[in-house]
Amino acid sequence: MERKWFQIWNIHKWRAKWLSILTMGRTFLLLSISSMVFFVLLGVGGIAENKLNSSPVQSMKGFASSLSSEFFGDMLGMEIPHLSKGQTSSTLSGEKMTTFVFQLLTSVNPKDPKSLLARELPGMDAFDPVLLRSASGNKDMEAPEDYHPDSAKVVANAKSQENEVVIPEPVTRPDIVKDPLDKGPTKDTPVDSNSEVLIYHSHAREAFNPLVGTVSTNPTSSSPSQNIMQVGSFIVNELKSKGVAAIHLKDDFPSYIKDYSYKFSYKYSRQSVKSALAQNTKLTYLLDIHRDSQRHKTTTTEINGISYAQLYFIIGHENKNWRQNEAYANSINKIIEKSYPGISRGIWGKTAEQGNGEYNQSLSPNSIVIEIGGIDNTKEELQRTSRVLADAVSDVYFADQKAKKASTVTSETKTKNGG
Repeated sequence: MERKWFQIWNIHKWRAKWLSILTMGRTFLLLSISSMVFFVLLGVGGIAENKLNSSPVQSMKGFASSLSSEFFGDMLGMEIPHLSKGQTSSTLSGEKMTTFVFQLLTSVNPKDPKSLLARELPGMDAFDPVLLRSASGNKDMEAPEDYHPDSAKVVANAKSQENEVVIPEPVTRPDIVKDPLDKGPTKDTPVDSNSEVLIYHSHAREAFNPLVGTVSTNPTSSSPSQNIMQVGSFIVNELKSKGVAAIHLKDDFPSYIKDYSYKFSYKYSRQSVKSALAQNTKLTYLLDIHRDSQRHKTTTTEINGISYAQLYFIIGHENKNWRQNEAYANSINKIIEKSYPGISRGIWGKTAEQGNGEYNQSLSPNSIVIEIGGIDNTKEELQRTSRVLADAVSDVYFADQKAKKASTVTSETKTKNGG
């Protein structure tokens, strides 16, 4: 009787074990299938995103893109004696490292309160430009700012200025040291049909307080001597003096477009640029010159006691070939960083949420937006930076010409040799 009870007890025991194993097996199988489906969907989603979206927003938010070249130099300086000798400050200081690590972990910039709100308000962070390449002139990684005025106000402000009899004297800054190389403004000269550089302005009435003689958060003017066209003239004149033929479009769209709308600015400028391209097929380098909307302390730097307006490079995400445009911007940015560290505030990417998102950059791989200075920069500061930018643009231009010539010679040699 005891033996029979023992056998029955064993059968129940083994049956319970098998049921437990089967239950665990089903659970394991279910988890495996669920995991497999999850990763398959994740992979398909990633492939779909790459196919449908060539945006720099995610691909350019990496660790290295947020670091300046000075950071890597200081890292090497920790191992190589005397490499960091002579530097007044280090990017590895306690304050800067704390700020960087905090921003890396939380995506909140301690020096930009808006970034804290962006985490709490749904969709707000989608309106932030993306830093593609950092620069020494923007250690706090402050993004460019745009002011979107009402179209009616743009036209009304211009009309009021045209009716104004007394023009106020420009406001000057007494602390600015005179640049010994400053020859003053030069007059535009005719350009031949072989020009390859085009300077234009989608927002031609973006003006500067010192030039207009106002104190405004968004100065506008229809006068080419008071608005961003003046900066365009500086750049064109400097390019010509270096042997680079350039065309300057001075279209003031609000003055002749019926029912002008500010939000269609890039649509208007696109037509102007396409018209110029039709007349001159050699045009390759298309520079849309703007100004930023920030105040003087943010848009100005000082080099050897001389103040310069700073600049941003803007790349549009809606252009599927944006990487080519970014490469061109970077070739200019690297030269400026080497010759005048502190002037560039980096290369930034923008989507349709932050503006047009394409910025006519699909018209050429060498088409970019450059924001020079801000609302408070003086004529002297703008002219100095225009000279620096023209130097870099001409260097890239002549390097490209040299490469094209070498490529042509190589092709001709291969043809002669029957290759």
